[in-house]
Amino acid sequence: MIDITGLHKSFGSNAVLRGVDLNVETGTSTVIIGGSGTGKSVLLKCILGLVSPDKGQILLDAEDVTRAERDPFLAKFGMLFQGGALFDSMPVWQNVAFRLLRGSLRKPVEEAREIAVAKLARVGLGPEVAGKFPAELSGGMQKRVSLARAIAADPQVIFFDEPTTGLDPIMAGVINDLIREIVVEMGATAMTITHDMSSVRAIADRVAMLHRGKIRWEGPVAEMDAASDPYLRQFITGAAEGPIETLR
Repeated sequence: MIDITGLHKSFGSNAVLRGVDLNVETGTSTVIIGGSGTGKSVLLKCILGLVSPDKGQILLDAEDVTRAERDPFLAKFGMLFQGGALFDSMPVWQNVAFRLLRGSLRKPVEEAREIAVAKLARVGLGPEVAGKFPAELSGGMQKRVSLARAIAADPQVIFFDEPTTGLDPIMAGVINDLIREIVVEMGATAMTITHDMSSVRAIADRVAMLHRGKIRWEGPVAEMDAASDPYLRQFITGAAEGPIETLR
């Protein structure tokens, strides 16, 4: 589904991506781990075409993303943003149906609302939530609304950016379970950025560690804990001592 070869991206003198190679198979869930500032978010932005790479190639279904027609291309994606990124001035159903009310995916208002209510039900929220505003909801409910919005248009690819940030362990577990169930049900291809190793183990088929702009380790999640790579070992154990530099 997604084939990345020799991807480079710098901002001035700061080389963020330094030759990323990664293949994400259709219908699988890949989780990208790595420290802050290692280029995880830049990688997703390059795939979406929001940032232009300096060098390398990204193919989606064998099509070069830099040459794709934007509206049909972006219609293939769903996105769960870090922090939710809901529109405060819109009721919940309009947030969920945002893409269904505009652009090439536009549907009649009543149909869009019906779809939004159905997607809210899928993430465990009743129809009474549809007319509320985000500020009236708890953090966990807001995250569920954001997940409903990400799947509203039945995308082929879903990106999850730190899906459990700011949630307590119980709610984080609920969101992880929902993500896994929904990805399997939809047959979608998923890419997730997270620092939460509980999320990694709950939702990943494969794990890729990004360090200093390159994929340091990549493989099945079942092999992660037994891997000998010292960078991966330090990251997943949270050890202060190791090859990854820490500020003291």
